Amino acid sequence: MKILHVIPSVATVRGGPSQAVLEMVRAIRDEGIDAEIVTTNDNGSDLLDVPLGQRIEYQQVPVWLFPRFSPNIHAVREFAFSYELTVWLWQRMHQYDLIHIHAIFSYASTIAMTIARAKKIPYIVRPLGQLCEWSLQQSARKKQIYLKLIERANVNNCQFLHFTSLQEQKEATQLNLNCPSFIVPHGLKFSPLIKDAKQHLRKKLNIPSDEPIILFLSRLHPKKGLDYLIPALGKFNYPFHFVLAGNGSAEYQAEIESLLISHGIRERTHLVGFVKGKTKDLFMQGADLFALTSYSENFGVAVLEALSAGLPTLLTSGVALSSLVKEHKLGYVTEQDVLAIHDALEEFFNHPNTAESMGERARKLILEEYTWKHNSTRLIEIYQQILS
Repeated sequence: MKILHVIPSVATVRGGPSQAVLEMVRAIRDEGIDAEIVTTNDNGSDLLDVPLGQRIEYQQVPVWLFPRFSPNIHAVREFAFSYELTVWLWQRMHQYDLIHIHAIFSYASTIAMTIARAKKIPYIVRPLGQLCEWSLQQSARKKQIYLKLIERANVNNCQFLHFTSLQEQKEATQLNLNCPSFIVPHGLKFSPLIKDAKQHLRKKLNIPSDEPIILFLSRLHPKKGLDYLIPALGKFNYPFHFVLAGNGSAEYQAEIESLLISHGIRERTHLVGFVKGKTKDLFMQGADLFALTSYSENFGVAVLEALSAGLPTLLTSGVALSSLVKEHKLGYVTEQDVLAIHDALEEFFNHPNTAESMGERARKLILEEYTWKHNSTRLIEIYQQILS
């Protein structure tokens, strides 16, 4: 069995979905499946400095990378067009038994589906939340045209749609697509616990040892709902510190800076930029609450990482993992409303011991049920089902 995974980018700046495909392929390779990734050298506004047009080991995974067309026009650059990728897919796709395509509305994924259809090679599509209601409302007219002319036929001809949560699956049913689907969530590569992480983080940020830290760790993007979280935090006089870990466009970062100032919490906010590796582990394990008040998240890898670090979470109902958090009492789930988010934060501030016990329960649950080994077994069963 030889599987090809296609995704527009594997760059870290593209967030959880790009990291997830690397972890996914690594996990199924550990189970003896011959799997590779083909992608572009997209790295947001930049390009990855990697060898192109050849199979390389990228983060311990075999990956083929091809040049992304990179004009100064943002919309065109984001589409991730690649002539060389197109030629390679046309010439090489028949060497694989099954294609697993990640994302829609992007050139790499669209051309992979189109070629797979032409060559009658079975394929799976993981839409990355782009079939969810909120996502379809963004650039709605453009997406409606794209869906009608190209992508609906591509999606309808796949063997399965791969969703990562029940919420994502339910929202996609409103489109009346004709293909079956399955749910296999993201897994997680667990980081070792850091001894005295809370003390180390406070020393790093130069803040008092007894003041709680609320962590936002994700892309800085309008979708993430900081326009609700920041005003809610601004209503408190309690001593606390807010850590914003992530990066985004210069324009949006300037908006966030203005929000923080206008709501009076700029002096209590630490803008630490994009973090990874041991630094990221320290923020996750050293904080007291993880907050993600997104309009929509088809999964939320950062939420899973926070829970695995023993960190209680504050989520809005648009985050797919909010149902897990609510069911097992692993944090606070609220509607996307400033006063509702404020009330959840007040509950956290007033009952720190309850929050701590939520975190302990979260780590235990995630360690048991959300490993990549567990989820890759299910994925391999689906591959075998298709190919049999």
